[in-house]
Amino acid sequence: MANSKTYQLATTEMEKEEKLEEGYEKTNKMFDEILPTLAKGDGWLDDQYFQYQGFWQPSIFVKGSMLIHQHFKPRPTDIILSTSPKCGTTWLRALIFAIINRNSYDFGENHPLLKSNPRDLVPLLERLIHEGGSASFLESLPSPRFLSSHLPFSLFPNSLTSSSASACRFVYIFRDPKDAFVSMWHFMNKLGAREGLPQLSLDDAFDLFRNGVSFYGPFWDHVLGFWKASLESPNKVLFLKYEDVKREPSVHVRKIAEFLDLPFSADEENEGIVEKIVNLCSFENLSNLDVNKIVREEKTRRYFASNSDFFRKGQVGDWINHLDTRNG
Repeated sequence: MANSKTYQLATTEMEKEEKLEEGYEKTNKMFDEILPTLAKGDGWLDDQYFQYQGFWQPSIFVKGSMLIHQHFKPRPTDIILSTSPKCGTTWLRALIFAIINRNSYDFGENHPLLKSNPRDLVPLLERLIHEGGSASFLESLPSPRFLSSHLPFSLFPNSLTSSSASACRFVYIFRDPKDAFVSMWHFMNKLGAREGLPQLSLDDAFDLFRNGVSFYGPFWDHVLGFWKASLESPNKVLFLKYEDVKREPSVHVRKIAEFLDLPFSADEENEGIVEKIVNLCSFENLSNLDVNKIVREEKTRRYFASNSDFFRKGQVGDWINHLDTRNG
């Protein structure tokens, strides 16, 4: 059972001052030496991205990437939902959490997804790895550990990505880049508005995006890394398309469950469990929950997103309302 209470502790505990273990101290020292040597670019707010091993990231996630590479110990039962940002992360967090935990919770009012935002139930690995100044918190989580990540496939260590039986399993979801871009633009401007920053124009954001200078960009390099991995190791990497999941959610819930070796039994099918998961995790249901309407006024860290920020439209093809392709 994925331990939702334990995961939620990390989002607050990681903000405390950390006492680093020796291994983390060495990684931090290496990070301090490497960061000044990396190419820098303007981020989407008044921050900077750094090009680390071919991908643009804020400095905290460069360090997170290094910590994962040097300190994360995978288990064969680990499940990592990996996405380029704004490609359906919140929705897939909810769907997979519900699939994994369908025998632990009924679908009544006490289900964790009705009381917590999916990001609090399925934490981001490159943030969680900072927790407590060591890997001990991650080591303490019960199996199966279900984590999310925005890291490209090539930035994970071989111990996670190999085709061996001990490596993790990845679920990856890809979305039309035009919709992903528009969603990111709205999202980042929401965060900037809370900081009193001027809004980033659509044209300026598009120039950054097409040049690869976006959160974990270039976008296509991110997608292609997982696509190639899914062809080489289909038992380890499940590659999904957002538009397909939207069109046939029940089909893909079954597909995900089978990939995770958690297929639905005949009794579960007769009880309509697949449809219950789809309905529980639908955009309409999640976006209308009180917990997902929260707008946090306090700033526990810079650019900290509110639960409400993760629900805008979730529509396929919304880009047409923002982008004009007539001039290429």
